[in-house]
Amino acid sequence: MTTLIGLSGSLRRGSLNTALLKAAAAAMPNGATLTIGSIRGIPLYDGDLEAAEGIPQPVVELKDAIAAADGLLLITPEYNNSIPGVFKNAIDWLSRPPADIPRVFGGKPVALMGASPGGFGTILSQNAWLPVLRTLGTELWSDGRLLVSRAHTIFGEDGTISDPKVEEQLRSFLRGFTAFARRSQGK
Repeated sequence: MTTLIGLSGSLRRGSLNTALLKAAAAAMPNGATLTIGSIRGIPLYDGDLEAAEGIPQPVVELKDAIAAADGLLLITPEYNNSIPGVFKNAIDWLSRPPADIPRVFGGKPVALMGASPGGFGTILSQNAWLPVLRTLGTELWSDGRLLVSRAHTIFGEDGTISDPKVEEQLRSFLRGFTAFARRSQGK
């Protein structure tokens, strides 16, 4: 069984990216599962807080879940043509202390996707993640990209994908990334 963990970079209750993450969890190929992780509860990074109190418990738990998974799926919104601050903050915490980076991220298969109400999907945000993921030593799956543009027209009221073409793109993306994670983890 290939186990993936997915994180949405949005905290908003009606987030299109969280809807995309939930749709991905429901569309996983046979022999694979996607656990939905959360960045909720992670405080703003503060080196003084880290020195005084250590790593916050939500960060410790998420780090352990990522380390245990065969792959990491980042579902990123795009704010001001880049990475959302709350999502980058979570990854910054997850990389603390630096000695834990190899355990959590080193060689970890990672894929990016995102949904946006705009016409370009989340291409700029996904591009902005590249140097971060390279610095963390991840194995980026670059054979596929999922950029859901005009996402407010793609999801039904219940949060499910209402466009069969996008649903098939998601399934194809997940098949490709799952196969990559299996190969990368020697499964």
